Amino acid sequence: MADAIPDGLPIVASGADVVSQGTRVLDAIELRIDAHRRTFILGPNGAGKSTLLRLLHGLVTPTRGRVTWGGKTARPAGQAMVFQRPVLLRRSAAANLRHALALAGVRGREATRRTADALSGVGLDAIADRPARVLSGGEQQRLALARAWALAPEVLFLDEPTASLDPAAARAVESIVRDIGARGTTIVMTTHQLAQARRLADDVVLLSAGRAVEHTDAAEFFRQPASEEGRLFLEGERL
Repeated sequence: MADAIPDGLPIVASGADVVSQGTRVLDAIELRIDAHRRTFILGPNGAGKSTLLRLLHGLVTPTRGRVTWGGKTARPAGQAMVFQRPVLLRRSAAANLRHALALAGVRGREATRRTADALSGVGLDAIADRPARVLSGGEQQRLALARAWALAPEVLFLDEPTASLDPAAARAVESIVRDIGARGTTIVMTTHQLAQARRLADDVVLLSAGRAVEHTDAAEFFRQPASEEGRLFLEGERL
């Protein structure tokens, strides 16, 4: 993987507020996501983690402030997102990938190659022809990751992808996330599992009541958080 910075990075939020139905969900977010890092967004329920993820992906427009991708205000094409509950088509596992690739303009032999590589990468090549919606929850999440991986995104956004999975399935997903990151894709992921963030994160963003109170190296955060909110969060107290 070349070390060149992808066109859509860094992602920079500058004074970004998000107000929904009269409630300020995100408050004056100042944040920079750099290339080739695994950035984990942490915080209690209701802190705004999923909204921040969608803001950085461009699915949510800031009420005030702005988000830029590589210095531009137009969201780039080189992004993908996997949700906690994957939305799969009533087609085979392989056909789900081919459909996503076709929408991205990838067809023919290249689509066939990418589909096979991605399914193999997540350990689903043996069930490529099985209907996607009869797969187990863990298999469906791995398929959603394969679908995103096949698109070769610069940035992959993950919204608590292991929240509803058993420990074995969750570890399988974590292994895939490591592999995708090792190939140069920038990862931005929300999680409520501190142990998972310890295992996977390069950087940590801590949200408290819609504010980004810390953005720091993950090892440093878990060793000694810089904020009182961080200390209380690691101690399991309510922010």
